[in-house]
Amino acid sequence: MAAMTNLSMTVFWLIILVVLVVIELLTMGLTTVWFAGGALVATIAALFHAPFALQIILFLIVSALLLFFTRPLAVKYFNKDRVRTNAESLVGRQAIVISEIDNLQGIGQVNVGGMEWSARTKSDDVKLPVGTVATVLAINGVKLIVEERKEV
Repeated sequence: MAAMTNLSMTVFWLIILVVLVVIELLTMGLTTVWFAGGALVATIAALFHAPFALQIILFLIVSALLLFFTRPLAVKYFNKDRVRTNAESLVGRQAIVISEIDNLQGIGQVNVGGMEWSARTKSDDVKLPVGTVATVLAINGVKLIVEERKEV
């Protein structure tokens, strides 16, 4: 890239910046915005005639710092009002065992909100008989991970 002029390096970084921002706006996944920050710093470095190698180093360092230090905060605040949907909304809900759960035999089903799900217990040595009230702890593939509900 030694043949690139200062103007073309600036345009290069501006194009990268715009593409990353557009991807972020389309996905809203907090994935490319950190690299857009790095591209912005690299664009500024190009405007000040910094060598291209330094521009790349600045891009990588700023992107990594933004990703490492600000992403956890952004995820915390941007996702706090996110409504859980479909299967992930089952975590924490009560389930009724409708077919004995035995991890060693690979059997078991529960009913949650009128829907039947394959289920396994958290521990292989625990079996749950039919009629047991359980709490959904997690989802592993298409199976719910449950434990017997503790009486309050």
